[in-house]
Amino acid sequence: EPIADSAKVISRMVDLVMIRTFEQTKIDAFAENSRVPVINGLTNEFHPCQILADIFTFIEHRGSIAGKTVAWVGDGNNMANTWLQASEILGFKVHVSTPRGYEIDQSVAGIRSSSSYQVFKDPMQACAKADLVTTDVWTSMGFEAENEERRKAFANWRVNDAMMQVAQPDALFMHCLPAHRGEEVDADVIDGPQSVVWDEAENRMHVQKALMEYLLLGKQA
Repeated sequence: EPIADSAKVISRMVDLVMIRTFEQTKIDAFAENSRVPVINGLTNEFHPCQILADIFTFIEHRGSIAGKTVAWVGDGNNMANTWLQASEILGFKVHVSTPRGYEIDQSVAGIRSSSSYQVFKDPMQACAKADLVTTDVWTSMGFEAENEERRKAFANWRVNDAMMQVAQPDALFMHCLPAHRGEEVDADVIDGPQSVVWDEAENRMHVQKALMEYLLLGKQA
């Protein structure tokens, strides 16, 4: 069945739709033909619900994120793209460090300029003076066939204690989970005192409740 037809039928039966899929074009096609709000639960290109939770977690622990620096270490994936979008909207800076061949694409992120982010070849430089250091798995859903190749390419992009040491003294560490200790992050970082991954995970629930309330009522109670 064409996505457009599915959207026209399903949106007559519900008040909200959340879609977790692969290509962004699929959710775009659904939204264009839906009578109700459509939430992007995750696509290959973007992960807005997770970034909402991450930013809420930062605010919960450190206050406003405006003017702060977020270090993204790892794959230039859907999380990285959405951090760039958020930085342009909320007025913070993103330091991005990825292996060659896995860079972010500003055109995919759809941001207007590069003023809200800076690219570093060295992940240590990206982490320097950062208020938040964050990462994701090296192999995202749908790219499992590249796993061994990615392990080799990303070997120097594991978030470790040295990276956290060059960040701000009160810098936080985040990871959207599930995590692979010894791959994208060392155990002493994700399980250490600067890690807020468990609050981050819990906050996905709270932020999505707020999002649904806003979309249904047009306000937050």
